Amino acid sequence: MSKPNVLFIITDQQRADHAGFMGNQVVRTPNLDALAERGTVFENAWVANPVCMPNRSSIMTSRMPSVHGVVFNDRSLEWGAGTHVRQFRKQGYRTGLIGKSHLQHGMSRNSVFPVETAATVDHGYAAGWDELEHFERYGAELPEWPDDFYGFGHVELAIDHGARVTGHHLHWALNKGARYEDLVVPYSDEAPARRRSDRWWQVYEPPYDPELHSTNFVTQQTIAFIEDAAAADEPWYAWASFPDPHHPMTPPGEWFDKYDPADMELPASISDPLEHAPAYLRATQQRPPKEQRMWVATCGATDHELMRECIAATYGMIEFIDDGVGRMIAAIERLGQLDNTIIVFTSDHGDMMGDHGLMLKGFLPFTGTQHVSMVVADPRRAPGRSTSLSSSIDLGPTLMDLCQVPPHDGVQGRSLVPVMDDPAESVRDHVLIEDDLRPKTSAALGIPHRIRTIVADDGMKYTRYSSGETMLFDLPSDPDEIHELSHSDPAATAQVNERLLDAMMLATDDARGAPVS
Repeated sequence: MSKPNVLFIITDQQRADHAGFMGNQVVRTPNLDALAERGTVFENAWVANPVCMPNRSSIMTSRMPSVHGVVFNDRSLEWGAGTHVRQFRKQGYRTGLIGKSHLQHGMSRNSVFPVETAATVDHGYAAGWDELEHFERYGAELPEWPDDFYGFGHVELAIDHGARVTGHHLHWALNKGARYEDLVVPYSDEAPARRRSDRWWQVYEPPYDPELHSTNFVTQQTIAFIEDAAAADEPWYAWASFPDPHHPMTPPGEWFDKYDPADMELPASISDPLEHAPAYLRATQQRPPKEQRMWVATCGATDHELMRECIAATYGMIEFIDDGVGRMIAAIERLGQLDNTIIVFTSDHGDMMGDHGLMLKGFLPFTGTQHVSMVVADPRRAPGRSTSLSSSIDLGPTLMDLCQVPPHDGVQGRSLVPVMDDPAESVRDHVLIEDDLRPKTSAALGIPHRIRTIVADDGMKYTRYSSGETMLFDLPSDPDEIHELSHSDPAATAQVNERLLDAMMLATDDARGAPVS
């Protein structure tokens, strides 16, 4: 390979076990399964943070949230942050982001408590640098776009979720003959729908056909970007970012009927009383979806029939994405570049989907939100599967290693190339997972200010809250996290608590603001 191309496929809020190659026997993902058969499947992959913006920023920078600064969906990644994509662009790659970015908090700025005081640092960036993902900018005309967006030279945004259409996606859909009133809709039961669940407004069929949906937008425009780069004979890096299967759960057209709710199995832990968990988790169980804060807050899964509807709709969204993945890979093959293209598939985080009687994500430190699918397919390497630990922050270093792209300072992730060469190899003995809230938000929601989780190489998974509460699970013997051990095994808890402390010390930044020649 001479400067291999990179197709980075990322979904939003897709559980690790919501793909056929990860053991799911119901959802149909033939194209992802075929990709997994050609690549290395990292079965033991975890996020750096189980929330959108922090983990997306961690994938981009190869750094932990507490280091790059985006610790929640309430602030934008620093404009000048070092990213692995910027490193690729410096090496002559044409770089493009199609779909959801969420490196800036445009779509989430109205769901958090505002900060009323002056900022701790005046970065000196030009006014509006952190407003590029504000949907209001994409009204009558598309706004001017900077030459460089965290390393991307070409950007086409799909900013919102569900059936709501904004950003470049809006203008694309309008040019295809869509009606504005069907696209820019509220996040409420007032959103137009062809069909809607009687139990929860967030499960519905959009009022437009599949070709207008974000999944098709990402698919078509990614293919167009790749075709343009291939025609110019330039190496390319395409970030194909699907907004689905994040809620609202709105598979369009035929995809809405792909799965029958009656056939959906409920998770084994759906009736978990969470006896030894922090009180806020038990309170969340009792909060029905109709009473969630805004449209994003965590809630309970006590309505089991609703959960079956949610699972069925989510599977429809995932199968639609899989169809798009197949079309993108077919286009690369048609262009004669499949043997010169590295393909990555992952998600920014998972979803509880009924685990422990909980729904969605957000300060729910369980496997459902923290464990993700991860595949890296390099045509030069034999396929395989590995149970060695890996983290979202490892993807950037892995791609830079595979493509001989020099890294930037402060990289905390580790290249997974040794594992790709030998699935029995390991480059980690733990993964650290961070989860934070600002104090004002924490106090208002009754949630501890900080949560830290360590997943150790022996399978022990330990969570400690800033409130002093803890949870410990032995994943090899208890993969559903039913038997909490920290209340009954103080010796094991003390040992893993030391490992957590060591992991947090190791994650401290040595590079931010350091002078560079």
